[in-house]
Amino acid sequence: QVRLVESGGGLVQPGESLRLSCTVSGIVNRVNDMAWHRQAPGKERDLVASITSGGSSGYADSVKGRFTISRDNAKKTVYLQMNSLKPEDTAVYYCKSNIYITVRQKYDYWGQGTLVTVSP
Repeated sequence: QVRLVESGGGLVQPGESLRLSCTVSGIVNRVNDMAWHRQAPGKERDLVASITSGGSSGYADSVKGRFTISRDNAKKTVYLQMNSLKPEDTAVYYCKSNIYITVRQKYDYWGQGTLVTVSP
């Protein structure tokens, strides 16, 4: 029974920072790629940042230079450091991970989401 749990969201003012965390729980064989997505009101869910099991990362143009994704394989946790936050960053942020639950079976899993609100 695999579960992804996000934390770290909250209300901040423009220019401030937040750090999101997502931890994989349950019995897993291997955690592959991990990513952060976000969904703002009235918009579709978009990819924000991704990171491979080897540590290679990629970012959406809207967050380049401000956000940093990282992971701790021993803790089975992925982080998103968000600096210089803007009102347009306001969204529900979702963690996603591709996971082998056995040697042969792999699936995509989603967290329940954590709300980030950037407002004066």
